[in-house]
Amino acid sequence: MYLGFLISLAFVCLLFQVGLALYIPSQPLVTMAKRAAIPPSSDPWYTAPSGYENFSPGTVLRNRTATGLPAIAGSNCSAAYQLLYRTTASQNNATFAVTTVFVPSSKPVKALLSYQIPYDSAYINSSPSYALYDGVYKDIVIALGKGYFVTVPDYEGPLASFTAGHMSGYATLDAVRATLNAADLYGLPGSALYAIWGYSGGALATEWAAELQSMYAPDLNFTGAAMGGLTPNVTSVLLSVNKEISAGLAPPAIIGLTSQWPAVQAYVFSKLVNNTASTYTASNFLAAENMTLSETESTYAFQDITEYFVDGLEDITGPPVQAVIKSDGIMGLSGGWPRMPVYAYKAVADEISRVSDTDALIKKYCGLGANILYQRNLIGGHNAEETNGDAAATAFLDAVLTGKYAESYNTTGCTIQNVTQGDDVSPLRLARLR
Repeated sequence: MYLGFLISLAFVCLLFQVGLALYIPSQPLVTMAKRAAIPPSSDPWYTAPSGYENFSPGTVLRNRTATGLPAIAGSNCSAAYQLLYRTTASQNNATFAVTTVFVPSSKPVKALLSYQIPYDSAYINSSPSYALYDGVYKDIVIALGKGYFVTVPDYEGPLASFTAGHMSGYATLDAVRATLNAADLYGLPGSALYAIWGYSGGALATEWAAELQSMYAPDLNFTGAAMGGLTPNVTSVLLSVNKEISAGLAPPAIIGLTSQWPAVQAYVFSKLVNNTASTYTASNFLAAENMTLSETESTYAFQDITEYFVDGLEDITGPPVQAVIKSDGIMGLSGGWPRMPVYAYKAVADEISRVSDTDALIKKYCGLGANILYQRNLIGGHNAEETNGDAAATAFLDAVLTGKYAESYNTTGCTIQNVTQGDDVSPLRLARLR
């Protein structure tokens, strides 16, 4: 009973923190708009037209007005559109994705921000193009208030491939291409500067986009990339969250990553336990395919995820899976590195992904010639850093999107700092209280 109370308390904290990040207007307005929206799993528009494979990545295949979203985004937004575009999956086959474009109501400046939401789910109906009808992140609302256009991609693609690095990176890059290609639809200036930003799962997509850009999308010239709470190694994250409050990240991550590699997914699923007398059954694990982030967090909290598998950890990290992990689940191994200025921020006490993994990734990129400001925050943990690091990330993005980067930041080399910024000290490690 006491443990149940702790779990409930933990999710009150999680919801409170999400509330800090969301702008939610009156409930009747949200309800009306959500009722008009169709979930991707039931939406015939959310499919690629015949022959789309023959188009180049970033080509807009369909577009529509995102009815109801401007009202949810508030007075800073004058219109919203959705673009379905051609992109590339992790094994280099053609696929598609959707991005939602918000148009500022104030006089637009020549700037576009690609904002990657951490939706962290293997459920297609968690995609931002639909989930935004529940509320729009305050970062988006604030950016619109500055006159920035904002594009928000469903970077996991149509298979909801959570943690699949190449899929996420390619879809993010092609969302920017698509948004630029459809500029006349919403009046985005042709000479607009553009940058990318994401935290946690959103930083996963942002980092992979920055890492792959020079090889996959050399036509794009980003002015900057902000990435916070990086998760450079999916196996490391699995080991960190297992048996803890955030163990619910693991099932959708395993399902999402392997969705890009069907043979490996079939192998992993074949190793699931079928003992119906236990909590750890195949059906209970696979239920994550139809759960939002909040649902997986509450369902799998404190569980030992390895117990879902016949041979435990070996079934999800051993040789049959290792090639996929190295190709699609570990940052910095693709042969690419960020060519745009980067602001990276991380809580030293991050309980989701250890800071040493991010330290090593940044060190590698710095050795290759990257221009990075990396701030290691001595305050708070993973969830807290989303709030604590927001002001510094916003300042960086304002600089790169207004052409003033050189006025406040080093334009070459790397700067690594330990900082104490923000006042949220909560690491949300309620497992300590058990």
